[in-house]
Amino acid sequence: MYVQEVEPVADSLGLSALVAALPLVLVLVLLGGVRMKAHVAALLGLLAAALVALFAYGMPVGQTLSSAAQGAAFGLFPILWIVVNALWVYRMTVRTRHFDILRRSFGRLSDDPRIQALVVAFCFGALLEALAGFGAPVAICSVMLVALGFDPVRAAVVALVANTAPVAFGAMGTPVVTLAQVTGLPLDSVASVVGRQTPLLALVVPLLLVALVDGRRGLREAWAPALACGVAFAVAQFAASNYVSAQLADIAAALAGAAALVALPQARRPAAEPVRVAVLTGVRSTDLDEEDPRPEVVRAYAPYALIVVVFSVAQIPAVKDWLAGATRTFDWPFLDVVNPDGKPVGGNVFTLPIVATGGTLVLLAGLCTAAVLGVHARVAVEEWVATVRELRFAILTVTSVLALAYVMNLSGQAATIGQFVAAAGAGLAFLSPVLGWFGVAVTGSDTSANALFGALQVSAARESGLSPELLAAANSSGGVLGKMISPQNLTIACAAVGLAGREGDLLRKVLPWSAGLLLIMCLIVLGQSSPVLGWMLP
Repeated sequence: MYVQEVEPVADSLGLSALVAALPLVLVLVLLGGVRMKAHVAALLGLLAAALVALFAYGMPVGQTLSSAAQGAAFGLFPILWIVVNALWVYRMTVRTRHFDILRRSFGRLSDDPRIQALVVAFCFGALLEALAGFGAPVAICSVMLVALGFDPVRAAVVALVANTAPVAFGAMGTPVVTLAQVTGLPLDSVASVVGRQTPLLALVVPLLLVALVDGRRGLREAWAPALACGVAFAVAQFAASNYVSAQLADIAAALAGAAALVALPQARRPAAEPVRVAVLTGVRSTDLDEEDPRPEVVRAYAPYALIVVVFSVAQIPAVKDWLAGATRTFDWPFLDVVNPDGKPVGGNVFTLPIVATGGTLVLLAGLCTAAVLGVHARVAVEEWVATVRELRFAILTVTSVLALAYVMNLSGQAATIGQFVAAAGAGLAFLSPVLGWFGVAVTGSDTSANALFGALQVSAARESGLSPELLAAANSSGGVLGKMISPQNLTIACAAVGLAGREGDLLRKVLPWSAGLLLIMCLIVLGQSSPVLGWMLP
């Protein structure tokens, strides 16, 4: 049995917290300062966490290795199982050229670049974030906007800023699933609070996008479609995350936002020529005017419809219970950890949702997609293998980060830092989103930031008398605003639109918006920690 200690270094909380923070500081310095590859930095951080656990906290070698193995296993299943299968569905649509048909369909909805930014970057970007995440929405939406005639810099900025509100529920809820797992809080509770924070961003971001596309004139002339889109997105995200399923939150929000735009006559009016001249470069993809047969258009939308159907059926109580019956829970081998009070920690037990997990449901939808799109079984397998190969470094990064997080959590390092940070008292609620923002800005992933800082936030909340669910959710909600300034996302955006080497230019354009929205989120969380906005919490 290993008993966690909070002050193992010289019986001092301050010194213990300083030593416990070394793995996190190392990762952040290697990523943000040295600009080391993320998977290498994560592996070195894992090594540092293991050494601190062994020599500072006295955790036995076997239990240290076992906790790292459990974190890596959770990274592979269910986290990366979701990402791989979601990206596989997208790759099949590209292989069959149905993705091009989808892009042309969007272009025909409206020739107003402000509306196109809402449809492509905000709504479709949210759908891509729901299905895949991990940079895919920025890359794909940037390319689509350039094909529609956007200036490359403007296209990249719009795609980066749009990729905020859906991030916390991206990749079929992967960030909040990870957050619930590393903190031991119920998934429904965490998702419910996040669903009462990020929808408020959705009210602002569409208005910001039309301003980025066309300045004050954009706000003056297109505020109604932007507001309608934002309200529909926010309401659907709130409702789905609180009353249906965290995995469906972004899908429902994206579809609701798009439906609001389609239903609004003002969104379909032709754009005034001065707007198009001011916003577009005049260089449009040569295939935009190509007419596609209606059956092929329907097939282009089919993969996303299938995912919605599969996940919706999975939420039917009888089906949900049947799927849950396949879940296996067992004691993780070579792990026996108790907290300072002598109570076993939740990490001793591992839950394996074999069927009732987002990745398996996406796989089922992918098999149906292959049939609908006419993808041969051999080609479908080739694309799945190619997806794994494409994500190989992301797989190594995520498994290493989660292994690091589990070592820190189970050894007691996160609890030590949490108690030390709790000294901020009431100010902790205001600073909580900043920690998530910083984590995502450095790692490029809300999932990774939640794995690194989620348990720390909960520990600090309990020490300071704040709601653990609130600060855990704040980590994720604040983190989404760091996505647009992360080096990984900036590099992806530049590479997608042919601006390699101009990451600094994009950073200067998006940093003020990232900081401004972060301030709004900090004030929201501070208000929710007090009677001012406390009524918003479940």
